[in-house]
Amino acid sequence: MPTLAIPRPSEAELKRTNQVFYDGLWSGARLVDPARFNTWPMVRDLAMALPRRLEIAPGLRPRLPLDGTYFVDISQAALHALREHGVSAVRASISALPCPDASFDLVCALDILEHVRDDEGALRELTRVAAPQARLLLSVPLHESAWTAFDEFVGHYRRYEPAQIVERLAAHGWMVEQSAIYGMQPTSTTLLNLGQWYLSHQRERAMWWYNRVIMPLGLRLQKPLRWQPGLPSSEGVDEVLLLCRRA
Repeated sequence: MPTLAIPRPSEAELKRTNQVFYDGLWSGARLVDPARFNTWPMVRDLAMALPRRLEIAPGLRPRLPLDGTYFVDISQAALHALREHGVSAVRASISALPCPDASFDLVCALDILEHVRDDEGALRELTRVAAPQARLLLSVPLHESAWTAFDEFVGHYRRYEPAQIVERLAAHGWMVEQSAIYGMQPTSTTLLNLGQWYLSHQRERAMWWYNRVIMPLGLRLQKPLRWQPGLPSSEGVDEVLLLCRRA
């Protein structure tokens, strides 16, 4: 099978794509309470035991509790909405976190590592701000063979092979304790292409449907996460959620 040719934008192009897409997305969206996501049972237990918490790039879909968590995002629209809810949030990227070393016991970085050109630098930052024995909740899309035009549209730089992400985490001192199949992206290519067209050409109408129909329906149809030790076979899995411990 020939190797899939994945577009590799420059760092400036990647930043511009992510900034434009997510500012546009969050400016028309509503904050969803973390307790409405299927990550909540695990997050609730972790948060009770780990009070120093950081979530990176939550947008308006935070997974950690709003009370007591420090949030970092690049989108001014998301930051404004988070602050309206009394949340402590600052503008920064995963590549340069405005946080002291070893300052958090729980770090959450969902749907972000694939957007960064220098993911090694991002992993170094995650490790730098994590205290000894800290936990990391991380999600990444899997399999370059599963790349679609939607990946490019939303500002992805890569997808990871399962062994690759485990090895990279281990190189920075993280061990994958548990994993679960994750993600709310439709499996239908037709639906993805239709959503991409509406976001590009009729954003206001697309956001109305997203906020009032698609997101509530997606939340209602979520299935409980099925956690497994380590990262088992992931053939056919589009995205995975990892719970890691800093060694």
